Amino acid sequence: MKNIMVIGAVGQIGSELTMALREKHGSNNVVAVGRRTKPSAELRDSGPFEFGNILDKDELKALLTKYKTDTIYLMAAILSATGEQNPLLAYRVNNDGLMNVLELSRELKLEKVLIPSSIAVFGPETPRDNTPNETILKPKTMYGISKVHGELLCDYYFNKYGLDVRGLRYPGIISYKTPPGGGTTDYTVEMYRAAAEGKPYTCFVKESTTLPMMYMPDALKSIMDLAEAPLANLKHHADFNVTAMSFSAGEMAASIRKYKPDFKITYEPDFRQAIADTWPMSLDDSVATEEWGWKPDFDLDAMTKDMLENLPKVLGL
Repeated sequence: MKNIMVIGAVGQIGSELTMALREKHGSNNVVAVGRRTKPSAELRDSGPFEFGNILDKDELKALLTKYKTDTIYLMAAILSATGEQNPLLAYRVNNDGLMNVLELSRELKLEKVLIPSSIAVFGPETPRDNTPNETILKPKTMYGISKVHGELLCDYYFNKYGLDVRGLRYPGIISYKTPPGGGTTDYTVEMYRAAAEGKPYTCFVKESTTLPMMYMPDALKSIMDLAEAPLANLKHHADFNVTAMSFSAGEMAASIRKYKPDFKITYEPDFRQAIADTWPMSLDDSVATEEWGWKPDFDLDAMTKDMLENLPKVLGL
């Protein structure tokens, strides 16, 4: 990898991934591409930045050619909760955008494409405890449907065209640097932010709601490690389960109280509860461990401690 492009670089994961890739590969070797949102000064000033529309194939091709791109990280997506409010947009961005990237990667003979999937590919028919890598994929959200389509499409491009496309199924991602981005697991970041500000929090899922989660440093590590894995070691390509921990909303609140004893929380489930109820409570990620050595660094309490130490700086407290 010499010339990397991160598409969706202003989003929750993309913004931090861009900086991590620039640190590893050199600032000028990682181009950040965003759609509309103004980038942070750090993102804009630390390396090349372009505005681009994933749905405009010609515009995207011009950018890839301009920077002689050999590797794409496609982080642009409409997430689960936002996608249910505008399913047509979610379909277009997540499906048509992916097709543009895959077709251009094939045409331009790119070396590698990294495309995250999600636990949203699972549905109520899927075993919810220790969900295996190979299982029933019948999601009930447009985001999940688009991600199943994406996994199959990526495997198709690998098998038919030899395009080295790789992806993993992210659980809920938690970060202190960037605000939530319209996902069903946003309550985690919102809860930490409220605790850091000394405010009570009203949670939009039930206290008992348990989902697999991952701290942002592990999220960045996972996709960057997958990118570096020898192709010969990979029997799977675009559908690796990855996880770090599973906990309920109530267990998270209890972890926060170890550092913020006065933290108060109430639970008022909304439409996102129905989405959460169709997702796994825990994941089996042994396939990722076996094929490319995946291993997380953070558990719940380590994450809570780090979040509450860093959030006051970010929030200006």
